[in-house]
Amino acid sequence: MRGIVQRGAARVLLCLAVSFVATPDPVALFTERHETYARFIRLVRYPQGLRAFFAHDPELRSGLRILDAGCGTGAVTLALLGALARRGLDASSMHAFDLTPAMIEHFRGVLARRGIANVETARADVLALESLPHTWTDYDLIVTASMLEYVPRGRFCEALAGLRRRLGANGRLVLFITRRNPLTRPLIGRWWRSNLYSKAELTRAFRDAGFSNARFPGFPIAARHLSVWGHVVDAAR
Repeated sequence: MRGIVQRGAARVLLCLAVSFVATPDPVALFTERHETYARFIRLVRYPQGLRAFFAHDPELRSGLRILDAGCGTGAVTLALLGALARRGLDASSMHAFDLTPAMIEHFRGVLARRGIANVETARADVLALESLPHTWTDYDLIVTASMLEYVPRGRFCEALAGLRRRLGANGRLVLFITRRNPLTRPLIGRWWRSNLYSKAELTRAFRDAGFSNARFPGFPIAARHLSVWGHVVDAAR
């Protein structure tokens, strides 16, 4: 089954890569393709992988202040809400922002259809977080998935440092990001105009951004196929 999922994911990546080649700007790309993106991540079982990761997260507890940085269509927020619910936990607040209005509207539609009213959303740039509401700070957990690839490489540490400043004293950041390998280099790096990162580059970037520790826990067994695509970084403030 895992091999079938991997082969299916590779085929879909190739098809989508061809369609994305003429759209290098992230806002334009995801404005045009937000519905396609939502279908794609469902096909490769990305939401299930995120949910599996948080279902096994020993640091989840009730009362967390959580921020989804670059929420897109809401995959991480929904995965977190699902994991919390299954463990009988509740977040004290759940905030989410994205740069692309079409993605935010898509996410708001999903929230409305599911009757979820406790998630606040906003439009913001990770490189200009001062535009967020002044109360959006002191988080216990910041999650960000498939967004920091689109920050210019020269400003990657700046983006990480900005998110770190939004964490509380004992907060942590969990990052899901595309790794550099023979599959992702042509299909995501070239065609999606996405930056790709090695473990060494990420370790250095988190250190330079001021994080005290950065671990690479990876995806759980149930979502191991996603390890072909990306890194998981869990970093303490």
